[in-house]
Amino acid sequence: MGRVLYFDTFSGVSGDMTVAALLALGVPFEVLRQELAKLGVAGYRLERSQCQVNGIAATRFEVILEDPDRAGGHGHRPFSDIRRQIEASDLSPAVRQRAIAIFTKLALAEGRVHDKPAEDVAFHEVGAIDSIVDIVGAAIAVEELGVDRAYVAPLPLGSGFIDCQHGRMPVPAPATVELLEGFAVRYDDGDGELVTPTGAAIIAALAECAGSEPLPNLRIEGVGYGAGTRVLEDRPNLLRLVLGEVDAGAGDASLLVLEANIDDSNPEIFEHVTEVLLAAGARDVWLQPVVMKKGRPAVVLSILADAGLRDVIAGIVLRETSSIGVRYYAVDRMEAPRVEMIVSTEFGKIPVKVARAPDGTANLAPEYEVCRRIAREKNVALKTVYAAAIAAALTS
Repeated sequence: MGRVLYFDTFSGVSGDMTVAALLALGVPFEVLRQELAKLGVAGYRLERSQCQVNGIAATRFEVILEDPDRAGGHGHRPFSDIRRQIEASDLSPAVRQRAIAIFTKLALAEGRVHDKPAEDVAFHEVGAIDSIVDIVGAAIAVEELGVDRAYVAPLPLGSGFIDCQHGRMPVPAPATVELLEGFAVRYDDGDGELVTPTGAAIIAALAECAGSEPLPNLRIEGVGYGAGTRVLEDRPNLLRLVLGEVDAGAGDASLLVLEANIDDSNPEIFEHVTEVLLAAGARDVWLQPVVMKKGRPAVVLSILADAGLRDVIAGIVLRETSSIGVRYYAVDRMEAPRVEMIVSTEFGKIPVKVARAPDGTANLAPEYEVCRRIAREKNVALKTVYAAAIAAALTS
């Protein structure tokens, strides 16, 4: 499972609190600033500060508009415009994908609330430049930390009413409720809005529901606190993020394989379907060419996933492909113990996963995306970067 990020949302979650907590976990502020500059948006500045909330040291993150007119202020921003801006940026493919996934979740939720297609949705508060920076900043920071999976605790939804572009609204906001479908929540827990639409969208796109208890086998690497702007009477207004590695000791793991035979889809869709399935938490996705009845060439789409994701994975297959049915069956597998190490090479630092067979033989796997980025930046062969990473790992 690799590196895991756990959202401990005892006081809810918002975009700025998420970025603040990620900074507190060790994401360099300058890296965040430089990466956000690739978005091509001007008229704002970023501020990071340290504070104490109920005696707990925390980080606060703020987006200060220097020129609201130039930056877009708090006006309407169509989803299609935001998506095009992210796609046209120089951000890494992984960051672009995560950021667009978050905004897509928002557009779908707003579309359901206002009964219109996602493409026609124009964001109001969440379309403001500070929310765009929060969302893209969260995607950048998660990538910088090398997070493989994210989980979230049950979310306190607060109570009362808020004033927004559409007038007075109940807490939680309608879009927030739509975004958190399938997640564990607690109504009437807390005063005011504790989960904002931006925070809910980040959770919906990046995290899975962890149930009522945190992961029992998480080896903690770091803890970061992100501060909100309100003072709450009954709790510290903080988001706690816990970063760690799942201790994947050898043993049996019961999983599901979900499959669908597809003989009437454009083959171009499979790349997209694979990305969506992996983003939803699938362990692996693969395609097999087969010949079906009447001699029709077809593809078997297979997905390895945790049993708890059965309905989510099946729903994606039925939505994104022409299949009208998904079969599934339980499988067992033995997992080799594995850890991730960071090695220093002549090309820079590279993460390497180390898995050990029962006899102690080590299998080394440098992180592909990092190696590919370095190969492009240094104008060297990808296999050369791989070899350097493996050599460094063997001597570490």
